[in-house]
Amino acid sequence: MHIAEGVLSPAVLGAGAVLTVIGTAVGLRGLEYDRLMTVAILAAAFFVASLIHVPVGPASAHLILNGLLGVLLGWAAFPAILAALALQALLFQYGGLTVLGVNAFTMSFSGVLAWYCYRAIARAWPGRNGLRVAAFCGGALGVAGAGIFTALALAFTNEGFLAAAQLLLLAHVPVMLVEGLITMFTVSFIARVRPELLRASGV
Repeated sequence: MHIAEGVLSPAVLGAGAVLTVIGTAVGLRGLEYDRLMTVAILAAAFFVASLIHVPVGPASAHLILNGLLGVLLGWAAFPAILAALALQALLFQYGGLTVLGVNAFTMSFSGVLAWYCYRAIARAWPGRNGLRVAAFCGGALGVAGAGIFTALALAFTNEGFLAAAQLLLLAHVPVMLVEGLITMFTVSFIARVRPELLRASGV
């Protein structure tokens, strides 16, 4: 879901950069040393999953896994996603450095929202089934949020991008379902073999 360079207005680019800096600062401040390896592994997973793109207007659709990162990392998803996107921009020219702030914010903040959603459902509905529902909703919300924020960035840049923004949202509906299932199965597996990772995420 990368937005290409030369598409967004300077105001949107600046706002995205500032918000990404703030989110990354919050994520790094709360990041514990013993979770660095987890963050690095999930950043690598995000990096690999995002390599296959299907063009959709000025943006693209692909597996994101930002909901999964958000569920497992919380605010630490910001530095993880920022690092992965920076490497993609430098190595493969996906997105670009000028739009790095906007792309990082749309994916990272959506992951944080997924984390809050996941925690709320998991705490309100204890047990294995509640955990599965919470994980599915978190994974789907991560993609939905990224699509909405990306569409808003396009819409605020130029009204002519409104149709492309709507197409972008529609294109990611099946991705939402797929990522919800991936997050659900991944979290269920982690709950069996490494439950401390879920406790570290606040549940």
